[in-house]
Amino acid sequence: MFERFTKDARAVVMGAVEHAERAGAGSVDTEHLLLALLDREGSRASFALAALGLAERGGAVREALAEARRRAGLSQADAEALAGLGIDVSEIVARVEEVHGVGAMSGDRKDKGWWSARRSFGRGAKEILEKALRIAVARRDRHIGDEHILLALTIRPGVPGEVLADRGVTYESVVRVLYGGGEAKAG
Repeated sequence: MFERFTKDARAVVMGAVEHAERAGAGSVDTEHLLLALLDREGSRASFALAALGLAERGGAVREALAEARRRAGLSQADAEALAGLGIDVSEIVARVEEVHGVGAMSGDRKDKGWWSARRSFGRGAKEILEKALRIAVARRDRHIGDEHILLALTIRPGVPGEVLADRGVTYESVVRVLYGGGEAKAG
């Protein structure tokens, strides 16, 4: 499948691996794909993110992803659902961090050199790449671009999709910017 990726999409995948390595994560996940998309310039996805006002709010996105990582990867919707059951995720995080230190629930390894081989892709990241392929095929695009990865992130439930939606980046808004129906269209 990787041979069908454009240069920009390959750069996103490689950037996601780098983000996972820097974080000491055991595998590449959806948040790493989003972080790599935020790093890109001059691509279709970066155009869409800029047109939707997210380019200048990248720091807020990174903060929201870091906060979710502190909650062991739970989305805000998950935390609210647990609150409905009487479980205060913030209190659990505070207690765990009191005993084990800040970021203890993130799953990040502090000894960054613990694994020198390639990072595997987690189930969520694999799903995003598969969805990107399906989106490209449905749109009759010959190659999988970074815009397809962005579109896939907007439709998969979870932290990256929630963070994007909270900032007005939805499947519909990205399609409108990239393929028409809006003021701007990517070339």
